[in-house]
Amino acid sequence: MQLTRRTLFGGLAATAVLATGSFLWFPGRAPAVGVSDASPQDVLSAVREGRVLLVDIRRPDEWKQTGVPEGAVAIDLRRPDFVDAVQQARSDTAQPVAVICARGVRSRRLTAQLIDAGITPIIDVPEGMLGSFAGPGWLKRGLPVVVWSG
Repeated sequence: MQLTRRTLFGGLAATAVLATGSFLWFPGRAPAVGVSDASPQDVLSAVREGRVLLVDIRRPDEWKQTGVPEGAVAIDLRRPDFVDAVQQARSDTAQPVAVICARGVRSRRLTAQLIDAGITPIIDVPEGMLGSFAGPGWLKRGLPVVVWSG
């Protein structure tokens, strides 16, 4: 097979698309400035000690299906007053906010919105409730949940 300019540029374009897609899709990438990652166990310990506010940003149907992490505040990220609800849930403006979703994708994306709103520090739980490339997740680790009834 002869290498042509079309084949070469087509291959380079495909590689660029795949690399960009994997960077945007996989939550295992480096967190944004002002955001740190933490394991579900570490977040649970910090929540129990009162050092961190854990916010479960999933939808109500997800909370109903799996429950909400022990000590978490359930705030649907689609709420128009989401940022205000997070601010009101904090014990003080310096309290770190940990964010968890199903698999770490939504929580990773949401961190920039929280930082832009002046909410820092932010902790992302990249494993999420159901697990991801970062690890098995809250549920498979056997960490406690509270039944959500609305």
